[in-house]
Amino acid sequence: MTHTYSLNGYHVALDVFSGSVHLTDEAGLLTIRLYEAGDREETVRRLLEAFPGDPAVTRNSAVELLDELDRLKAAGKLYTPDTYEQHAGTLRQRDGAVKALCLHVAHGCNLACDYCFAGKGDYGTGAALMSEETGRAALDFLVARSGTRRHLEVDFFGGEPLLNWDVVKRLVAYGRELEKRHGKAFRFTLTTNGVLLDDEVTDFCNREMHNVVLSLDGREAVHDRFRRDRAGRGSYARVVPNFQKFVRARGERGYYVRGTYTRHNLDFSRDVLHMADLGFTQLSMEPAVTPPGDPNGLTEEHLPALFVEYERLAAEMLKRRREGRGFDFYHFN
Repeated sequence: MTHTYSLNGYHVALDVFSGSVHLTDEAGLLTIRLYEAGDREETVRRLLEAFPGDPAVTRNSAVELLDELDRLKAAGKLYTPDTYEQHAGTLRQRDGAVKALCLHVAHGCNLACDYCFAGKGDYGTGAALMSEETGRAALDFLVARSGTRRHLEVDFFGGEPLLNWDVVKRLVAYGRELEKRHGKAFRFTLTTNGVLLDDEVTDFCNREMHNVVLSLDGREAVHDRFRRDRAGRGSYARVVPNFQKFVRARGERGYYVRGTYTRHNLDFSRDVLHMADLGFTQLSMEPAVTPPGDPNGLTEEHLPALFVEYERLAAEMLKRRREGRGFDFYHFN
């Protein structure tokens, strides 16, 4: 399988299963795409049709290019087969170990985001908080089912997990006990909307959380369109200072600021850049997950505009990196 694209004047072919990256020209890129089916004559015919009258694209040059693609294929650098496919679906039978849990410690939220896949935090089942007893049982289950795996992951999620902060702290402490008892190592993470983020939470997270995800949708108007509290007030002005203070205290420890885009901000690259301008360097922006027909949801007709946004973002990231003010974007990583 190959993935071919053009961006910023480059024509790139990624051989997916070998990881090889090939830079070529426009004719070469089309040839790589066409020749994946393996038909030499059809490839030559369509290539000549695509570049009529181009003196650099002749039957002889096309044949030479196909010979070179054959050599790359023989070297395992192009059109590489998926050697993992035969193992897909069998790993669980061979290794039933569990390595990670997502603990929904709060089915409830102090925000009421319109696009929320969790029914504004309670998953449509009514507000509830996880008990410490249930959380301990979950950690016991993870250890018992982890087999020989030493490194285990637990994500505190919601709703808003800070609504159940005391239980989160006690579960982390219990996990540290289990580490000593069973020779395991927990990586705890937490996702928060930032409303309740204070110095005590920050200090604890900087000691105990391997990663923290901070929810911010970008520009104030974009963020406040959906991320409002139960009284209908936007949360941008409250959470941005909390996040900036948290990240300054976080130092080199893992975090990222995660946004959600909808059909109402198809120019989402501006929101990513806004977050970078706020001082955040670890960023993510993901499409809203909505049922068909949702007025906020994305459809196939939006894809061309979104493709342009990702390309615009890539160009700006490179520019800023050269200027010494770079940032990381989760999906590009």
